[in-house]
Amino acid sequence: MDDGIRLRSAAPADAPALELVAGATFLETFADIIAGQDIIAHVAANNSAEKFGDWIGDAASRVWIAERKATAAPIGYALLTAPDLPDIVTGADDAELKRIYILSRYHGGGLAGRMMEAVIAEAKAMGKTRLLLGVYAANDRAIAFYRKHGFGIVGDRRFQVGAALFEDKIMARAL
Repeated sequence: MDDGIRLRSAAPADAPALELVAGATFLETFADIIAGQDIIAHVAANNSAEKFGDWIGDAASRVWIAERKATAAPIGYALLTAPDLPDIVTGADDAELKRIYILSRYHGGGLAGRMMEAVIAEAKAMGKTRLLLGVYAANDRAIAFYRKHGFGIVGDRRFQVGAALFEDKIMARAL
């Protein structure tokens, strides 16, 4: 069945679209718990087109964009990088699923599973043997999704956006 959504590897020209969907999904996900000015500052610092361009050009990273086929409008993205989890011992055989976000309107249609499959397949193709990620500890839906895909909790970290401090769960799965 064709759901009208294309998932593909991102190219340098996709950086502005990735900036847009990253900002929109972060806002949509955290608008109820993070102050607006802190969301704006966080998105500007961590989801700029320049940052996405850097990840796209980094041999250790992979970026995917999900878009509507009919319009090429971005609706989600995933980002795989070298691990950056200070409280977890990592090695050269590890990768981090740094981000996987989809506009909520598209939740429940199987896109997240397709994205996870692409990330896992690529991490394996890169020779990685473990995939790690951080997830907001109160995001039960995301934690259940990750458990469904073979992840287990291996640690905790604190995640700060502006003045607000949040608890994350660090999850991992063997590849």
